[in-house]
Amino acid sequence: MDRSIIAFSFALLASIALALVLGVQAQPGFISIDCGALNGYTDKKTNITYKMDDGFISSGKNVQISTMVSQYNLQYLNVRIFPDGRMNCYTLRPDQGKNRKYLIRASFWYGNYDGKNRHPSFDLYIDVNYWATMDVAFCHAKEIIYVPKVDDIRVCLGNTGNGVPFISALELRALDDDIYPLGSGFLRVRGRFNLGQTVEAYEFRYPDDVYDRLWSIMNNPKWSILSNTSAIDLSKSNNAYKVPGEVLRTAQGTMNSSSPLYFQSPINDAKWILYLHFMEIERLKSGLQREFTISLNDNQFTETVSLEYLKPVVVVSPPFSGPFITLSINSTNKSGNPPILNAMELYSVVDLPNVPTAQDDVKAIYDIKATYHIKRGSWQGDPCVPRDYTWDGLNCSYGNPPRIISLKLSSSNLMGDIVSSLSHLSTMEYLDLSNNQLTGAIPESLAELPHLSFLLTGNVHLCLADPCSHKKKQKTIFVRVVASVSGFFVALFGALAIIWLIKWKQTCSKGGEAFEQIPNSSERTLRSKNRTFEYREVSKITGNFGQVIGKGGFGKVYLGTLDNGTMVAVKMLSKSSEQGYKEFQAEAQLLAFLHHGNLVSLFGYCDDSKHKALLYEYMANGNLRQHLSGEHPKFLTWSKRLQIAVDAAQGLDYLHNGCKPPIIHRDLKTSNILLNEDFRAKIADFGLSRAFAFENDSHVSTRPAGTVGYLGPEFQSSGNCDKKSDVYSFGIVLFELVTGQLAVMRSRDGSNFMQILEWLIPIVESGDIQRIMDPRLQGEFNINSAWKVVEIAMSCTQPRAIERPDINHVSTELKESLVSNSSGSFQVTSSEILCDSVPSAR
Repeated sequence: MDRSIIAFSFALLASIALALVLGVQAQPGFISIDCGALNGYTDKKTNITYKMDDGFISSGKNVQISTMVSQYNLQYLNVRIFPDGRMNCYTLRPDQGKNRKYLIRASFWYGNYDGKNRHPSFDLYIDVNYWATMDVAFCHAKEIIYVPKVDDIRVCLGNTGNGVPFISALELRALDDDIYPLGSGFLRVRGRFNLGQTVEAYEFRYPDDVYDRLWSIMNNPKWSILSNTSAIDLSKSNNAYKVPGEVLRTAQGTMNSSSPLYFQSPINDAKWILYLHFMEIERLKSGLQREFTISLNDNQFTETVSLEYLKPVVVVSPPFSGPFITLSINSTNKSGNPPILNAMELYSVVDLPNVPTAQDDVKAIYDIKATYHIKRGSWQGDPCVPRDYTWDGLNCSYGNPPRIISLKLSSSNLMGDIVSSLSHLSTMEYLDLSNNQLTGAIPESLAELPHLSFLLTGNVHLCLADPCSHKKKQKTIFVRVVASVSGFFVALFGALAIIWLIKWKQTCSKGGEAFEQIPNSSERTLRSKNRTFEYREVSKITGNFGQVIGKGGFGKVYLGTLDNGTMVAVKMLSKSSEQGYKEFQAEAQLLAFLHHGNLVSLFGYCDDSKHKALLYEYMANGNLRQHLSGEHPKFLTWSKRLQIAVDAAQGLDYLHNGCKPPIIHRDLKTSNILLNEDFRAKIADFGLSRAFAFENDSHVSTRPAGTVGYLGPEFQSSGNCDKKSDVYSFGIVLFELVTGQLAVMRSRDGSNFMQILEWLIPIVESGDIQRIMDPRLQGEFNINSAWKVVEIAMSCTQPRAIERPDINHVSTELKESLVSNSSGSFQVTSSEILCDSVPSAR
């Protein structure tokens, strides 16, 4: 036989054999994408077959991560980056289709792929709803359990202007419908904990877990460890959740039956669910049975469990709301054996507030996109939702569901006939197809759309009917143009009139109320429900100004008591004040209408001709700077410092994101953060604050304001400030909380002054966090939460404003740091999962 034929036959057989191997290795119900990979492969450790991005997404670029950090799992050797477009979406089409339950996991490892050593921040969406914000330098995964309402599932990365979005791996796993019951939202994984395991491995996953769930080892050193060393086959047991035998064969318990398994941990989610997994792994004496009662959050949920040898039991809590998880497992003493716990899963229950665009509209617009080969960066995901990522050229109505009402495709190089899908956009009011290369007849079906007006000029080979009548065509189209353009200018001038009328209107949400900014005038007055006081009343309230409790550029602050016994702080405006009447009124105007638990409340004001005063709620523990400098006798523990950081971030988040247009503080510093009797923090001193004239303004440019040491580089160079300027100041506050140092401190030899960052950054980069921690803490702090706060502060104080995160994201991250500092038996550190087989960052 000819050698070439033999060689060809051999190659063909090899190809068939390889295809059969890959076919056998592929897991049913699994979609596994190694994002950025150059070819598909089967992972030797998990036996999972991974595919390339092809067929799942049409945008983005493949990049290899830095060779210095690429020695781990294959899924993290490459990333897919998305430098173009506001939203880039993967489309997953599981064989099981819609209304089925899936576990979806997105993994991210920056790996310094771009050599900048500066990880980006971006948003992650599941279909049309927000999933999470990615802002981590190390390898993390986000995981949810989700039921799609349509056959296609879209996982989208939204560009927030804080760097190029990227992704390392995307995985989908089909689940049985009788586990993890879901209402109208989805479950976000907070953690899966494998108790009692001592094997040197970070996680258990597939093939041990048929659903490829990631189980992290977590043990309480105060509890005993129980294990069954023999192999356990649970295939014939009633193990509905199919928890791996490798996970269930270990457990933790208390030392004796009289001691309960107990832990308490903060959780900052609005709603959460706990799954508790039990299995008896010890052979008890004949007739004995381990029995215990589970109690959650002060007996809001209780259940008694009796265990049998090697028979799994799952207890599922109802959805709980509240800031803490409190779990107690108490033995009933029937067996004389202590309670045990083998494994635990914690999920946040997340609502789905956004409704997707009507599916008829979605199908039609995707047909239009495919037919005309439209390549617009924004044309990915849902066309109308989320609103921040609506497709360019589209306008939508936002009913239930949203509908496409306007489509502008002028000068888009469209060729061929007018596609019939356009007439399927049944609520469309305006269609612009002008200046393209369309040919053929205009479909009569477009005329059947009741509210449609459209433009077709510039399509010289388009006609109303066959054969073409060019004169009639041009006349008809011209009428359409005039009508449409006239309507456009009517709408434009109407919009401008509305903008002019509402220029001074501003609304603050989350407990705020609408208020009017009164233009600068000597006759302006405060229009609020706050009480006005005469000077003689202020004198009486303060005991003739008998006790000074503070002093600033405005003047002195006195302690006072209202007639009802309420203690107040009275800020008097000195005639020689560095902060004049303009700042005094600015603060009064803002505080009269801002209402938030982390902003100091205004009780009233005095505006006599010679005497000006503001009456605030009294903050018993002074300001933060006093405590950090040692001026105040009460010491701030690490836990209190974390809570203060969270409180201040929440107050600033309200100003930036709860008010429209946003309000920038412009003088955020530790002396303007006040503490009440419970050491809860509130932001004060709004004399330099400004609101943007319009919500989309990028900055305000004013005379110099703020305090040296807290001002971002952009303000020092240009005098412009925006929300990111406040974020910079907040980062300095965080560093003061960590170090106890001043924002501007003396150099080591005492010869001159330097900003705190000059001293701190080289030490942080060396990895020696102990050297920067406030020595008054005496080592009493959680090292992980301390690193977390330092990382957050570093991101807030980036030299370029665009690289700093939004304060909303900072607030979320700080809450997670507060959780990780918990002294409970289990620390629910975040909704992020460390990637499989990747060592801890520190």
